[in-house]
Amino acid sequence: MKTRVVRVRDWTRPVPAVFREVRAATPEAPEGKPPLLFVPGFGHGAWAFAENWLEHAATRGFPAHAVSLRGHGGSGRAPKATLRAYAHDVVQVAAGLDRQAVLVGHGAGALVVAHALARYPARAGVLVAPVFGGWSTFGAALLRNPAGTLPAVFGGPLRLSHRQLFSRELPDAAGREYTARLGRASARAQWQLLRQRPAEPAVGRPPMLVLGSPDDRVVPPSALTRAAGRYGVAPLLFPGMGHDMMLDARWREPIDAVLDWLDKASTG
Repeated sequence: MKTRVVRVRDWTRPVPAVFREVRAATPEAPEGKPPLLFVPGFGHGAWAFAENWLEHAATRGFPAHAVSLRGHGGSGRAPKATLRAYAHDVVQVAAGLDRQAVLVGHGAGALVVAHALARYPARAGVLVAPVFGGWSTFGAALLRNPAGTLPAVFGGPLRLSHRQLFSRELPDAAGREYTARLGRASARAQWQLLRQRPAEPAVGRPPMLVLGSPDDRVVPPSALTRAAGRYGVAPLLFPGMGHDMMLDARWREPIDAVLDWLDKASTG
């Protein structure tokens, strides 16, 4: 007999509705591959995946979608949004797709995906440079960028530099342009990230892939290993890449690895 989890809060305090921006790229001819739903991290919007990964996934036969969490990108404003609200956005978009989706989260979006997996039976989960929070992650960020990190403790914006997000292979002009497009998460969500509330177990135990870079200036290697260890896997590493792997100079390498993994899983 299956155990059904009843979340009283979901009924007594429902998440407010908001407009959700979703960008998509579809294959020229359907190949029966599962849809992908990309979830950006704090400050990023669906645009971060629309730059490269959406079209590339579509050329390999995967229907690809990216959602802007509330308060991000072109989605509706939500100055008091919580991690629960962000996860709700992901679940709602995924449930509206025509087939069981693969959830792909980047940065703090990986933590959002981890919470969404407890509510949505995904085909698989992929965590890219996952930021699962905690004071140790904050401490690492503070050492690298104190002026941009400290205000977040007091409810201000978290400001990351292009040197934190990208490798030196990406031209400075491109890095600065991407960084200028970053928004911010709500102060409540930033605090919840620091408190690091563990996500509930994923529904149906979907296969998981975790990838990142040992040269990431946001996620220390130890944090990447811990995040992967939660799912009993080892992280797939891409040396020389920055935190924003989907925008960095060698963006094709990680997305091809994800798509190869999914192709292999579907034929295995």
